[in-house]
Amino acid sequence: MKLNAECMLCLLKRHIATAESVGTEEQVTAFARDLMDVMVRGPEEQSAPWYTPEITRLFTAHFGLSDDRYREEKESSNRFFLEREGHIRCMITESEDPLYAGLQCAILGNYIDFSALQGEVSFEKLDQMLSLARNFRVDGEVFAALRRDLETGTELLYLTDNAGEIGFDKLWLETIHGLYPNLSITVCVRGGPTQNDATVEDAAVVGMPFPVIGNGNRIPGTVLSEASEELNAALRRASLVIAKGQANVETLLDTGHGYNIYYAFLVKCSRFIRRFGREKLTPMLLHESGARTGSSSL
Repeated sequence: MKLNAECMLCLLKRHIATAESVGTEEQVTAFARDLMDVMVRGPEEQSAPWYTPEITRLFTAHFGLSDDRYREEKESSNRFFLEREGHIRCMITESEDPLYAGLQCAILGNYIDFSALQGEVSFEKLDQMLSLARNFRVDGEVFAALRRDLETGTELLYLTDNAGEIGFDKLWLETIHGLYPNLSITVCVRGGPTQNDATVEDAAVVGMPFPVIGNGNRIPGTVLSEASEELNAALRRASLVIAKGQANVETLLDTGHGYNIYYAFLVKCSRFIRRFGREKLTPMLLHESGARTGSSSL
């Protein structure tokens, strides 16, 4: 999904709001000018997440902010999951359809996004949403196709999104492994700190039991032109890919990648609301090629 005027405006508003919380008016103005310049000079074919490393560099240059400035939020998110891991596991294992329940919980975890949902993430609200996860509904045909691909597949590549959320992903992956033990599973995280996205360290904290690789960069999502050889090799091997989160949709959908990808995420911005015709925080499951849309709101 190429950067358009709506995405540009969103990036400006979100990052200028952050700048205003840490800098003077003069600093913020200089930062805003540089930010606009970055977007003007950027390649037309890239999506909004591609710009994140350069925006992070601007925050460091203008305000001295760390490139891992979401560390506290990431630690809190992982801790939130670990404190509720047993409860969430029971929600999945005691359900009539553990595969579907695991998907519901994994999509719920996508709420833990301190960048896209700037100022809106609340662990108290997430606690309330846990009781509603069983009401999440996604496109039945797409889910049936996913079930078939899991049954017949040999290699699953799972592209993660945020810290904390990766714990929810772990429980769904354990469920998948229990149902389809012959399916090999590889988990991909970011190549280094970026926003509150999951890294190798976060995977270790939540106890991810499957092999973990990095995407080779600090771009949220999966930009294939920037992917590590390790990730490229995993993509070539995969009979199916599950891509979590909106950034993976932005960076992969409609790019002609040729992979068998299922996207699982919550709708979080106006462009997605318009693109998919769904309300904010609607759970979504899409399949590409020929992405089919569908779900019901929370």
